[in-house]
Amino acid sequence: MSRDLFHQPANNQPLAERLRPQTLNEVVGQSHLLGPGKPLRMAFITGKPHSMILWGPPGVGKTTLARLTADAFDCSFIALSAVLAGVKEIRAALEAAQQTLDTLDRHTLLFIDEIHRFNKSQQDALLPHVESGLITFIGATTENPSFEVNAALLSRAQVYVLKSLDDAEMRTLLARAQALAIKDVSFEEAAITTLIGYADGDARRFLNMLEQAHSAAQAGHLTHIDAAFLGHTLSINPRRFDKGGDNFYEQISALHKSVRGSHPDAALYWLTRMLDGGADPKYLARRIIRMAWEDIGLADPRAMQITNDAAETYERLGSPEGELALAQAVIYLAMAAKSNAGYNAYNQAMAWVKQDKSREVPVHLRNAPTKLMKELGYGHAYRYAHDEPHAYAAGETYLPDGMQEPDWYRPTERGLEAKIAEKLAFLRALDDDAKKPE
Repeated sequence: MSRDLFHQPANNQPLAERLRPQTLNEVVGQSHLLGPGKPLRMAFITGKPHSMILWGPPGVGKTTLARLTADAFDCSFIALSAVLAGVKEIRAALEAAQQTLDTLDRHTLLFIDEIHRFNKSQQDALLPHVESGLITFIGATTENPSFEVNAALLSRAQVYVLKSLDDAEMRTLLARAQALAIKDVSFEEAAITTLIGYADGDARRFLNMLEQAHSAAQAGHLTHIDAAFLGHTLSINPRRFDKGGDNFYEQISALHKSVRGSHPDAALYWLTRMLDGGADPKYLARRIIRMAWEDIGLADPRAMQITNDAAETYERLGSPEGELALAQAVIYLAMAAKSNAGYNAYNQAMAWVKQDKSREVPVHLRNAPTKLMKELGYGHAYRYAHDEPHAYAAGETYLPDGMQEPDWYRPTERGLEAKIAEKLAFLRALDDDAKKPE
């Protein structure tokens, strides 16, 4: 007998539960895992269950696959939610698994939803029982298991990456729902497109909205649902976006790379996706300023000013007006001349200094505010650049004695840095002339 915290009486089940696949062939999506010859399909064919972690966004079939695995291998199925369960519940599940093995000679599959919510000790409690073979463990997570699951547990489970459902797969779900329970209403094409867009690849969310729309249509004695009706009846939550999870960092990465790649539309897309998902605009403003310094630098110094101004504008106006300033800053960054020369020069200099000894300041560069310092020659041979031709002391060095010119800063030929490169070349030529023997 299975113990399932997700089970509800059949007469009170939502549409998503009623449509839950009963066989592997009924699963919609995940063809990269379940298609002919694909990893999970082959695992089922072998006839031997193995521990696994199912990693993917919400509503893509993680719980369903765990249940189907238990059915396929005739295992007792125990499901726990890491949000609600602790070590006590784990121990109870393990005791039940042992009893089932002793009395019925039947193996147990222990499914833990949101395994990333368990701390290290809770995850460690599973290890000896996974190793002994008492249970087959299946964990489901929306977070990267590399960061959220203990290495010891991760090494004992195969990780399968599940994907969001695409539009065609959502339409397959719609057809099944209409055949099973929604036979008395039809949907305008625009309404279907709207539902699929709102679902954001989440099958459970799609079916819940479908059921909500159907109930509203029945209450209003309607037989046809259009997009306008959905707008009035559906309560739309923000798109899938975890402010501290993988989606957050993946979208920040996409925004940064779109700016670096000089693609303003893509940069705007990722910015607005994050704003729509609930990202803190102040955090985005800080990241945008970083992009200006890291990827544009001296090729266009206006970029730093514009991003700082955009951040200040948001501070003054707030949302939503201040977000327009951030959007225009992103457009400017995307189209600005790009250079990471300053960024690279700083990193190289910092790395060199960390491994080098502490070098003395050359005597001619030292200040001499006291008589003793003057007697010691501090600043004696210093050449005042403004008194030299071109305001440049050709041939002079400003590095510690014995240190070679490192050539860290190498300006690009883009934007203002092209002019900087020309000036550096001119000054180096003056240095070379000054060093020639007379």
